[in-house]
Amino acid sequence: LSGGTQPPAQASGEMPAGHPDVSGGAAVPAVAAVTDIEAVEEGKNIVYVYANKDELAGNEITLRGKVVKYNPGILGWNFIHIQDGSGNATAGDNDLIVTTKADTAVGETVVLTGNLVLDKDFGAGYSYPVLLEDASVTAE
Repeated sequence: LSGGTQPPAQASGEMPAGHPDVSGGAAVPAVAAVTDIEAVEEGKNIVYVYANKDELAGNEITLRGKVVKYNPGILGWNFIHIQDGSGNATAGDNDLIVTTKADTAVGETVVLTGNLVLDKDFGAGYSYPVLLEDASVTAE
């Protein structure tokens, strides 16, 4: 480029002057810790699903949980994260991801019925080791 000028150098990790803030993004409402959501069927909660995922894979299951995250319209689906107070965040068995065409909202307690699938890869970085797929949603 003849006659052009280079932008001023900046320290590593800094954004150019005038660049919008990317540090925090939009504030997401916090959901209180989920505890003691009663299972639809005694003992069959989210931690049970993770512990028995190989046997449950390919089967229709029904769970009750609280919606802790809701992302509508991704790859044609609404993605819901539910928790019921079982499991452990460190172990990664306390939160189940669900795909559905139904609408819901963070904070709702819902009963979901869908097919359990393992190692679901939608592409575009959306890959899940355990997923409740194409679930019906009933708000309580």
